[in-house]
Amino acid sequence: MITDLIHLIVGHNAVQKNLLALAVVIPLLIGPVCVITRVPNLAWFLALLSTGISLAIAVLLQIDMEPGVRLTYYLGNWPPPWGIEFVLDGASSITLLVMSALAFLSTLSAKDLVATEIAQADIGKFYGAWLLACGGLFGLVLTADAFNLFVFLEISALSSVILISMGAGRDRRALVAGYNYLLLGAVGATFYVIGVGFVYAMTGTLNMADLASRIPNSSSDTVVFVGFAFMVAGILVKAAVFPVHVWLPAAYAYAPSSVSTLLAAIATKAALYVLARVLFTIFSGLSPFVSLALDNVIIPLAVAGVFIGTVMAIYESDIKKLLAQSSVAQIGYIALSFSLATKAGISAGFVHIGNHAIIKGGLFMAVASFVISLGMRTNLKELRGIGRRMPITGVAFLICGLSLAGLPLTAGFMSKLFIIRAILETGSFIVLSLVLISSVLSLVYLWKIFEIMWMQPAPMKSPVLVEKPSVYLPLWFIAIVNIWLGVDADWLITASQTAAVALIGADG
Repeated sequence: MITDLIHLIVGHNAVQKNLLALAVVIPLLIGPVCVITRVPNLAWFLALLSTGISLAIAVLLQIDMEPGVRLTYYLGNWPPPWGIEFVLDGASSITLLVMSALAFLSTLSAKDLVATEIAQADIGKFYGAWLLACGGLFGLVLTADAFNLFVFLEISALSSVILISMGAGRDRRALVAGYNYLLLGAVGATFYVIGVGFVYAMTGTLNMADLASRIPNSSSDTVVFVGFAFMVAGILVKAAVFPVHVWLPAAYAYAPSSVSTLLAAIATKAALYVLARVLFTIFSGLSPFVSLALDNVIIPLAVAGVFIGTVMAIYESDIKKLLAQSSVAQIGYIALSFSLATKAGISAGFVHIGNHAIIKGGLFMAVASFVISLGMRTNLKELRGIGRRMPITGVAFLICGLSLAGLPLTAGFMSKLFIIRAILETGSFIVLSLVLISSVLSLVYLWKIFEIMWMQPAPMKSPVLVEKPSVYLPLWFIAIVNIWLGVDADWLITASQTAAVALIGADG
């Protein structure tokens, strides 16, 4: 009866359309309310409520999502191409669900972390920027307007700079990290909007579907190609694809612990989704040129990122920087999967977007617990024996780490399996060999962490460490989901295949 009632409510077209807008609008509206809130717990509750509502909306919208389903919302009731359009299809639906779920879990675990690392007078401002970042990222996924996408890029980027810089209370290097993020983010956004300008000049429209239909008939292929190059280059910066990833390690390392969790879980995932949307929607009519760019630019950069990120992680001693370098490698895996431009490859990319979000979200959440318990930055030497000193958090970290390594019966194994299968379909055995070698190398830095955490003795006269339920409860939920998706990933696989169909069609 409950399921029937949900379908009755959500199945109503007007209700669905409003839910589509509310998923973005609610965080953007409640964010400023948090800024003027002087009660820290109330600000946290408003942030939790907002992200919870967005998650509930994403779940409701996902229920009836099937191949070919496309839900639209016209802002101000102005239809495209003149008005701004939000679109929910298989690709945006799964991405929104993953991002909203991790945003909610990150907010749930943030209460004690933020109270420890952020001045009480700034907590309301912190959660205001937090919700603006979430709303901006959700908007990136749902918008079907090329310029509106730039607006959401800037909303999410500027609020992320604020969040990163708030780590300066404990480490002044957070200001430099925030500045670098701002500088490189501005370069990426400028490149993107310049590209949009070139394309608009040739087509006279900004709606993505309209662009896709007009670009093949453009009067100047050269101008469109230049616009394509600028747009893709800007998005690669935002997605932290090698070699334009240099802002990411410091941003993750010196940001407040809760911010590291949020950014690692959802920020780059939104940018990678945008990359796929631009390649396979806006420029779908330029398949030969897109294929040339994928084969000769993005695939080599993705494979290089996989290797460079893994090697840098092996030699890193700061645990947050190590995980950030690992993220560079995982971003490479997703970019590589999308660049295969096949249904299997794009499906594998979305599978890994979901799995990597929960893996890296869990790892950074566990590290956040270590940070507030130890009261210091977490170099590897400070983690000696931490697994036995904080067993609840330590075991959850171990599960997420084994998932990152691709251990069978974990979510990470499913990601590696689908990526390898997609590469095999293309016959790219050199790329496959490089991916397998990188996967083996990742065991080196993971073993280094596990050996220090579980096999080395704790320092003499170590104080008793307290584990916070507000952190380890959502962390353990993530750890259990890692195992569940390694045992039964049917839902994620089906949703990812639906996403691939939405981008390149059933025959791709």
